[in-house]
Amino acid sequence: MWRSAARRSSQIRRLLSSSAPQAGAGAAVPGPCIVHKRGNVILHDPWYNKDTAFPMTERDRLGLRGLLPPRVMSFEQQYERFRNSFRSLELNRLHDRNETLYYRVLIDNIKDFAPIIYTPTVGLVCENYSGLFRRPCGMYFSAKDKGEMMSMIYNWPAEKVDMIVVTDGSRILGLGDLGVQGIGIPIGKLDVYVAAAGINPQKVLPIMLDVGTNNEKLLEDKLYLGLRQPRLEGEEYLAVVDEFMEAVHARWPKAVVQFEDFQMKWAFETLQRYRNRFCMFNDDVQGTAGVALAGLLGAVRAQGRPLQDFTNQKIVVVGAGSAGIGVLSMAKQSMLRMPGIHRTGEGHNQFWVLDKDGLITKTRKGLDPAVARFARGYGPDEVPDLHEGDSLVEVVKKVKPHVLLGLSRVGGIFNEEVLKAMKESDSPRPAVFAMSNPTTKAECTPDDVFMHVGENAIFASGSPFSNISLGNGKTGYANQANNMYLFPGIGLGALLSGARHISEDMLQAAAE
Repeated sequence: MWRSAARRSSQIRRLLSSSAPQAGAGAAVPGPCIVHKRGNVILHDPWYNKDTAFPMTERDRLGLRGLLPPRVMSFEQQYERFRNSFRSLELNRLHDRNETLYYRVLIDNIKDFAPIIYTPTVGLVCENYSGLFRRPCGMYFSAKDKGEMMSMIYNWPAEKVDMIVVTDGSRILGLGDLGVQGIGIPIGKLDVYVAAAGINPQKVLPIMLDVGTNNEKLLEDKLYLGLRQPRLEGEEYLAVVDEFMEAVHARWPKAVVQFEDFQMKWAFETLQRYRNRFCMFNDDVQGTAGVALAGLLGAVRAQGRPLQDFTNQKIVVVGAGSAGIGVLSMAKQSMLRMPGIHRTGEGHNQFWVLDKDGLITKTRKGLDPAVARFARGYGPDEVPDLHEGDSLVEVVKKVKPHVLLGLSRVGGIFNEEVLKAMKESDSPRPAVFAMSNPTTKAECTPDDVFMHVGENAIFASGSPFSNISLGNGKTGYANQANNMYLFPGIGLGALLSGARHISEDMLQAAAE
């Protein structure tokens, strides 16, 4: 027994020798360890697995390229990470031990576990991912893999993949640029696909496109697992995404690819670039838009009005990023499709859009074309005395909107003054949607809404909140307007129908 333990100890020293520096010039150099395994088999073998300590040469020889984060870490660095994570808040996931039981529990208890595998907990996991890293999950394609992706894609062991969720980590929830640590989002989204849409967990693939990070805190973090370089821009960036998409399509031509948490400029650029070539969609632009439209249509019904009256709803939108413009575009398209509408084309504008600089009007210089469509102008349909850059409170007081929609990623921006102004809405049941995630980024809470707007208010949020007791046996409902109510159905529908493309009409139908 002692000899067996001694042999194991010696074997472990040999396995670590290629990544750990030798102590002193006179130290004996052990011989190489011959490994007959490859790929994921090595990563799941505790005797041979070195995790992020595998150098790039070994990753290439052993079929590990793409199966680990790009950063190569020494044994000492791994040891330090373990000591730090041991003291950190860590999800002790059943997933690491028994996937069959994990998914059974998840499917049977999705309401209870969704806040853990998804928002808001997934945001905390992403912020601390490098310190929490235990074993690889998914694939990593980095800027350093240019020219290698077509071969790397075959390192993934599954013969068939139905659903892929990919991020570049540039805009994780409302937390901003988290670089390679954003891999937690694709992992969580695919868990929802399994639990809510019944997708085979062996046929899903979370992917991180590591093109660098502009987050200085991460670049200075010695435990950060991603590339230590600024984000690629322009054609260099698109070349990486192009190569990735071609590689995925070559191996799994029928897979549905969901783009997730890309910053606004790349969200729209990649959507237009790939939507007609591949079966893909962008969840931030189209998924958020679909679920928001569903909520807006539901609010019309809750206000006791016919659905056609949606065309007359006055909607103030705070946030002009990818999610906000996606919602506006789909809502406008839905309005123009309503039967009996007399106003057509770009002239029909029931939206007042604000960004960090206030109300957006046609006098604003340098407007993105996607935003310019919704800028306020001049004419009989305009509200008097509203000007470029007006504050949210001023806009709400003068417009008296039926709906206040938050996609700002600024926690608490719907403050007491704003909500009291919403109480003067032209609707008997004003709707307030605080859709930013995670919970800390929500524009307001249901407590705030029912206190300041009144018990007739309609509330919905991106992250889960508890219902509110209003007294006298009445309840203020904290509805959840989150993409998870839409994207699993979009992916499943595309797979079952064998769709080659995901069209706007599909998303409209899903929302309705």
